[in-house]
Amino acid sequence: MRSAAILAVACGVLAAVSVAAQSPMRPGRWEVTMQMQMTNMPMQMPEMKTSRCVTAEELKDPQKAVPSASQSPNACKVSDYKVTGNTVSWRMACGPPQDMTGSGEMTFTADDTYTGTMKMTTQQGVMMMKTSGKRLGDCTP
Repeated sequence: MRSAAILAVACGVLAAVSVAAQSPMRPGRWEVTMQMQMTNMPMQMPEMKTSRCVTAEELKDPQKAVPSASQSPNACKVSDYKVTGNTVSWRMACGPPQDMTGSGEMTFTADDTYTGTMKMTTQQGVMMMKTSGKRLGDCTP
């Protein structure tokens, strides 16, 4: 179960970056906060914060930020990607050995922040992830 939770967090962070394509997200250093809860776990997992430089190249293709089959046996694929106004939605599927499927939605604001949710179904149960992000500034070399 622990490996599924770690993979889900990794996929969630990658999805937060990958759904940026053709959305209101701008290139730069982004701080992402994620809170995850599994249906069969009585307590929420601790909040996680990460920061990452999101490049203009990554913003062009939502699949670029998600590991490909050649990079990982847990390759994740983004599908049904839609941008409606300031909201981005998508579906995601990750392969073996931790098969997972899910969907998510993020809403961006004019001040370079977003909030979102993602629901992943795994062999161990359903995981709900709440995310928020804010642009910290330009990327530094």
